[in-house]
Amino acid sequence: MATSRFKEKYQAEVIPALREKFQYKNVMQVPKITKISINRGIGAAVADKKLVDIGVDELTTITGQKAVATIAKKSVSNFKLREGMPIGARVTLRGQKMYEFLDRLLTIALPRVRDFRGVNDKGFDGRGNYTLGIKEQIIFPEISIDKIKSISGMDITFVTTANTDEESYELLKAFGMPFTNIKK
Repeated sequence: MATSRFKEKYQAEVIPALREKFQYKNVMQVPKITKISINRGIGAAVADKKLVDIGVDELTTITGQKAVATIAKKSVSNFKLREGMPIGARVTLRGQKMYEFLDRLLTIALPRVRDFRGVNDKGFDGRGNYTLGIKEQIIFPEISIDKIKSISGMDITFVTTANTDEESYELLKAFGMPFTNIKK
């Protein structure tokens, strides 16, 4: 199996750039992306159980890895939600599939967003992880617009080994993440 273009980019470009910027003494100190988690809440699934299956199928198609349904942990009477009901879908990507998904997200999917001006740089959690919200699943070329019943979004979380948000920001920027605001 050939290595991903983004894995080669990480080793050839990202590691040297981050070592120079942050003065890392060892290659192992350079932050890296450990996993990408994609989560999709399907609120209308309370009324129609088939929507969860459709959401799982779409996430599986987008990522190339089998997605699983998420289950409600608590009952909420205002939302007619019972404990144990399926309410969403999620998938976690690591290794080769993670780099391939990152490649497709940055080079194909994000440029297809309508009126795209970059992604918000305020999605960092303080521990070096970044979450990006996508409003429409149709930005992925794997999804056929004719076959979808409703447009829904998803959250994509990049889990890194970075200790600070600044290190994580520079890591994702080196991969080509199109942030809107330029940090000082």
